[in-house]
Amino acid sequence: MQTRLRIVVAAPMTTAVVERAGREFDALLSQEHILDVADTLAAAQRHRADALLVSSRQKFDARAVAAVASHVKIIATCSVGYDHIDTEAARVRGLIVTNTPEVLTDATADLTFLLILGAARRAREYVGVMERGWRIKFGLNEMLGAQVSGKTLGILGMGRIGRAVARRGAGFGMTVLYSDLRRLPPELEQGAAYFERFRDMLPQCNFLSLHLPGGGENNRIINRETLALLPRGSILINAARGSLVDENALLDALRSGHLKAAGLDVFDSEPDYDLRLRELANVFLTPHIGSATVETRDAMGFRALDNIAAVLAGRPAIDPV
Repeated sequence: MQTRLRIVVAAPMTTAVVERAGREFDALLSQEHILDVADTLAAAQRHRADALLVSSRQKFDARAVAAVASHVKIIATCSVGYDHIDTEAARVRGLIVTNTPEVLTDATADLTFLLILGAARRAREYVGVMERGWRIKFGLNEMLGAQVSGKTLGILGMGRIGRAVARRGAGFGMTVLYSDLRRLPPELEQGAAYFERFRDMLPQCNFLSLHLPGGGENNRIINRETLALLPRGSILINAARGSLVDENALLDALRSGHLKAAGLDVFDSEPDYDLRLRELANVFLTPHIGSATVETRDAMGFRALDNIAAVLAGRPAIDPV
């Protein structure tokens, strides 16, 4: 009887993913909690794992990568982003790193539009009114939000998720603008207007939605200078990476009224986010939950297992990074 390949699944997964992992591998599971990096490394050594399945909550810096047991061939992260893994250190170490692109596009775009609508229509304040029992009638000049339909939506980063948000914006009758390193082919633009310099796009945006990867020159790309280029009363949306935004500058722009509101799913420090954001009624917040549907989390886990299966069978990774 052939010995099954061993994997460590270092974060809780959906029932369907756990069942598949158990069928196809000798899987050491952590369903009670996310293992920290030290415990993941120890589990890999103890289980003599051939592969690690991790999440974006686990930071594999150069030191951690160097400590990965020699029998581990692949780290498969169950996420699109992979800035929590030092990929150069992994390359030097001979480790393959994979991610899970494509499968969470629609869920994240849906959540982005929840942020757009929630921030624009003061959803957090409305929910608070209802939870306090309402009982007070509002005049026609009170509790007014911003209309979404017919407005201009700027998208910074027109990858899969950015394009999915653009389609949803078009469905609301929004004028869509975008900026990215390169212009898309016309069939992917679907009528969106391209700006080579994103700073030239900002003054025209009623809404700005961020869909860039984190790291490098993108860090703090939204700062005092770039926020000042947005029209007064505009709304910032971030469901991409917290590191894209200078949160001190964002707080000042929200307090001054330069920004009408913000919708945020990601933060510079997670889960210990800056509680000053919570104190502002014009900030609509969710806890980095863009991909959190059963369908999407199943698909992400399956994609990670697909990558592991391919590499351990001697085939190329499906989603190498």
